[in-house]
Amino acid sequence: MNKTIFRTGIFFGILAVVLGAFGAHGLKNLVSLGEIETFETGVTYQMYHALLLLILGSVTSIPEEEKKLVYYFIVSGIVFFSFSIYLLATNSLTFFDFRTIGFITPIGGLLLILGWLIFGYRAYRKL
Repeated sequence: MNKTIFRTGIFFGILAVVLGAFGAHGLKNLVSLGEIETFETGVTYQMYHALLLLILGSVTSIPEEEKKLVYYFIVSGIVFFSFSIYLLATNSLTFFDFRTIGFITPIGGLLLILGWLIFGYRAYRKL
């Protein structure tokens, strides 16, 4: 499980760098400055949580079985939160109105918070 967590962190980190470059350069002439800032928010949160996954995969004091729930919450949170923000920020470029599914963004945020809380609790128990 540690390898899976670590590899997922690497994947989301690489993807955050690619999407960050795309947001800074590729979207510059296509969407408003506010939409670029929104896109960057998604990239920032994705990178923070990619780093969290790298840490989670490296922590040896928490048994692998106890890391699974944290992993699932963080990965789901990244997908729901950051990816919905990417879609909302580029909404003007598509035919589908992604604002209709904007309710998943706060669900993703809640999943990220729960992931942090569970990780913190499980790490605190091992101190």
